[in-house]
Amino acid sequence: MNTPILFYLTELLFPRLCVVCGDRLIEQEQLICLHCLHHIPRTNYHLERDNRVAQVFYGRVQIEFATSFFYFSKGSKYQSLLHNLKYKGMKELGEEIGKHFAIDLLQSPDFSSVDVICPVPLHPQKEKKRGYNQSWWIASGIAKQMQKELSGNNLKRVTATETQTRKNRFERWQNVEGIFDLNDPEAFSGKHILLVDDVVTTGSTLEACAQTIVSKTTAKVSIATLATA
Repeated sequence: MNTPILFYLTELLFPRLCVVCGDRLIEQEQLICLHCLHHIPRTNYHLERDNRVAQVFYGRVQIEFATSFFYFSKGSKYQSLLHNLKYKGMKELGEEIGKHFAIDLLQSPDFSSVDVICPVPLHPQKEKKRGYNQSWWIASGIAKQMQKELSGNNLKRVTATETQTRKNRFERWQNVEGIFDLNDPEAFSGKHILLVDDVVTTGSTLEACAQTIVSKTTAKVSIATLATA
């Protein structure tokens, strides 16, 4: 059976659907349809230095620049994108959206000048249980599109923590204090590191990661998350 016939037969029996709206995808679309991509509520913070994500870290840790790709709110259809990525095993969705995020980042000299893309790590036990680190997949998409180095092993989480979901700002900060370390500080020294995570809320986890890097190296740190509430 030739490839086109096999493709269309597979599509008939197992249609590929957009993770956001549920509509059938056309051949050129991957995981999310062009309509939903076009209407994703972008922040455009990559073009605005004094933005709401950057302000989260003011007075807490030295950050060069910070941005998020899009806004989400509970109950919105774009929350399903994050839910599928984080809890439904759709790790490839992180890489696909990461590539689109990177197209925006390349428009900004602040972010296009980064040297290394670094995902926020999970504790090995948690990553084993989930099967993957969603932030790594987002970072992978960004790194591929930007043609930058991806560092998935240098920054590490050395202590397992409780979930942050139901904690307030102070409790979140206490929960992540001192839980990260670097395998090779010299590998980051003198470079511009882009920390990547899925969502920024209070910023406690990202703050702890950034503090580890800036305290142990001569690196500069910027932050990029897929979404902000």
